[in-house]
Amino acid sequence: MSPPFVPPARVVFDKEDRERILEMIDGALMSGTLTIGPLTSELETSFGRAHQSPHAVGTNSGTSAIEIALRACGVESGEVIVPANTFYATAAAVVHAGGRPRFADVDPSTLALSAETVARALRPSVSAVIHVHIGGSISPEIEPIRELCAQRGVILFEDAAHAHGSTLDGRFAGSWSKAATFSFYPTKVVASAEGGMILTCERSLADEARVYRDQGKASFLGGGHIRLGSAWRMSELQAAVALVQLDRMREHIDRRREVAASYDAALAKIDGISVLGDESGGSNYYKYVAVLDGGIDRSTFKATMKDEFAVGMSGEVYATPLHLEPIFEPFVEEGLPVAEELCARHVCLPIHSDMADSEVDQVIEGITGTLGKMLG
Repeated sequence: MSPPFVPPARVVFDKEDRERILEMIDGALMSGTLTIGPLTSELETSFGRAHQSPHAVGTNSGTSAIEIALRACGVESGEVIVPANTFYATAAAVVHAGGRPRFADVDPSTLALSAETVARALRPSVSAVIHVHIGGSISPEIEPIRELCAQRGVILFEDAAHAHGSTLDGRFAGSWSKAATFSFYPTKVVASAEGGMILTCERSLADEARVYRDQGKASFLGGGHIRLGSAWRMSELQAAVALVQLDRMREHIDRRREVAASYDAALAKIDGISVLGDESGGSNYYKYVAVLDGGIDRSTFKATMKDEFAVGMSGEVYATPLHLEPIFEPFVEEGLPVAEELCARHVCLPIHSDMADSEVDQVIEGITGTLGKMLG
């Protein structure tokens, strides 16, 4: 009898959570307030408090959150340094905000920017840097990057789409930059149908963000259009789902860390694969990233895991670096070898907020069997 299939990701809502969400949605429907209402305000307050940030602005997606933050800080006509191995949205938001992405290579130990790679990409035309917390891990290079940006008069942003509740040295994601953005996409540690959040320590930036998210209007209930905004509002239905998930954030992260610890211990004994670790212990493990040895074909590895061991592997972070994506060809000036190599060799193991020990064991057995077969 074949084992049950282990999915690459699983969205977790138990019966109690579903009942709470339905109750809040029913209240919103009865009130007739369906967008940026009291539930959105509650989520903004709670999410900001959970990350020790004084100002939070809810949006309809993590992508719009990035664009709004960039627009609010006036990056148009300037270059914005973006790591090569991030999601399309990070660079696309720069273009939509009127800027020009400048792709930078990454540190092989973190898949994130380092002070060295940022310094190599800096030029007088650069107005901002977006540091991405890949997989939920905050690179120890974030503080040197912050210091470098301050010295050069460059704005630092954090793309924390993966990093709900993640910490480094006791500081939460979002606390190193002028503004940080989060996503509530369904697979995230804190999920909703869609949605995003901007965190900032600056009230003026938060005020600007609220103008941009509501069609550039001076106020929600009226006033002239004073910014080139768009329909980036968060609905009350999105906020209801995210509020319930936020209440579960700590326990979801704790379980993910337990799974990651089991993977760490097992992979240390398996040839052909290494861990892209989180030495700080503060990752939320939105993704568990491992790197295959050179010569091991990733497609074959993933197919064998699925077909012979019933283990589904999620998408990478990311399979193709952005400077190799056709849409960004006009912005490319050079190859970025570290990103190109690691994007081709890493994999993301299944990790769920309610993952069973038996599923963890099945993944480990699958890796052992697959690599044993591939290495002969």
